[in-house]
Amino acid sequence: MILHSPHLAAVVLLFLAFAAAAEDDSCNHTVQLVKVKNWVDGKEGDMFNAMSATFGSYLPQKPDQTVTAPALFPNPTDCCSPSTSKLSGSVALCQRGTCDFTAKAASVQSGGATAMIMINESEDLFEMECSNTTRENISIPVVMITKSAGEAFNNFFKSGTRVQVLLYAPTRPVVDFSVAFLWFMAVGTVICASLWSDITAAPDHFDSPKGSSRDETVKDDSDNEIINIDVKGAIIFVITASTFLVLLFFFMSSWFIWVLIILFCIGGVEGMHNCIVGLTLRKCPNCGQKTVNFPLFGEVSVFSLAVLIFCLAFAVIWAATRKGSFSWFGQDVLGICLMITVLQLARLPNIKVATVLLCCAFVYDIFWVFISPVIFQKSVMITVARGDKAGGEAIPMLLRFPRPSDPWGGYDMIGFGDILFPGLLVSFTRRFDKDNDKGVLNGYFLYLVIGYGIGLCFTYLGLYMMNGHGQPALLYLVPCTLGVAVILGCIRGELKKLWGYNEDPSSSPEV
Repeated sequence: MILHSPHLAAVVLLFLAFAAAAEDDSCNHTVQLVKVKNWVDGKEGDMFNAMSATFGSYLPQKPDQTVTAPALFPNPTDCCSPSTSKLSGSVALCQRGTCDFTAKAASVQSGGATAMIMINESEDLFEMECSNTTRENISIPVVMITKSAGEAFNNFFKSGTRVQVLLYAPTRPVVDFSVAFLWFMAVGTVICASLWSDITAAPDHFDSPKGSSRDETVKDDSDNEIINIDVKGAIIFVITASTFLVLLFFFMSSWFIWVLIILFCIGGVEGMHNCIVGLTLRKCPNCGQKTVNFPLFGEVSVFSLAVLIFCLAFAVIWAATRKGSFSWFGQDVLGICLMITVLQLARLPNIKVATVLLCCAFVYDIFWVFISPVIFQKSVMITVARGDKAGGEAIPMLLRFPRPSDPWGGYDMIGFGDILFPGLLVSFTRRFDKDNDKGVLNGYFLYLVIGYGIGLCFTYLGLYMMNGHGQPALLYLVPCTLGVAVILGCIRGELKKLWGYNEDPSSSPEV
């Protein structure tokens, strides 16, 4: 008997919807990052990283919550049909083949395997999803390893060794204290660069005629090197940066990375030399009075020459050991010194130029992180920063700090642009406060430093909410710095003065 009832039809449709949702849930598990621990003839081997499928059972978080099992290659190795070799109690290593992932997992599960390790054909790891045509009840863990890890297992078996594996999925901490260190480095760099002229200023009691003459000469030379950025220069700079980023994306290679490393070392040596000399002469003005004559360079300070040799040695050692576990320290020292020097040489004359520069940088950052994948199939900014096309060697133009509490290791990083662009504005507000005799509370510098720190916190919050996906930091930093300056200027009735302010238009060239 068929009942033509709209209420009954609705109930049936609702039941089918819940049934479909339940079926989909079995194939939409949260993906886990997996550690593949292995032993070759009882000797522990290298740890391999893997990624679980969207189906199958979950893996425990700790290695002592699971057991080791022998690893075997089924026959056939693509696992598309039942194995002719015994799989009971083993972990099956499967090659890519013509069937889908769920069919492979069902095949090895029916043979008694306790887990399946899928060997990818590349060094990338991706989510293995359920097939649209095959819906199997997979109750074993299913993970994927890279091509190089699969080749390592192949080599183990070719030598006739016995291999055992253990699979577990440690979780990352919600907050890693390395973020706090990176936050202090970024904010500290901006503060130091803004206050550098005060930090390295000659003491009032220093009244040596010879020393005074030398200090005046240094000051004049420094003033001549200062470059004020204008509106045209700000636009050209962002366009040039975009062009350079695209070239890096398409033509990045190991030799191109070496060019960037050499340029970074040159800039880092110059910045480190200026910082050390400036700080030392502030405490010990007489250190730079002893000189020596060189045929091509003329009279050179012995102290300055010794510092230069030290900086060169520091940069060379970093370049030679840049892949080591402690290389981040040398990179951060060189990078911080470089940025402090850049923020002394390049200046924003007013808020008008700052608005053009930071708004262009705001759009630049968002476009190359979030929108570029639509055009280039990958995020251009993230691909270049990670060095995906240069053997995984990242460009050195960033600060990084290791994550020791993270079982997956890695580094938290922030690009130089995320410090330099807001740093130019913060430095301007410091000079504006000094020129207009403003105090700490009625000035702009303190509030922009706080805004910059809060913007970084929003950046890391966005990073965690997006599950570690790279974030355009200027998306958060520009509103928290430029926005604060404009709002304070409007409240205090000084926006017009800030907008057209010019410290000394005749003293510095513009770009």
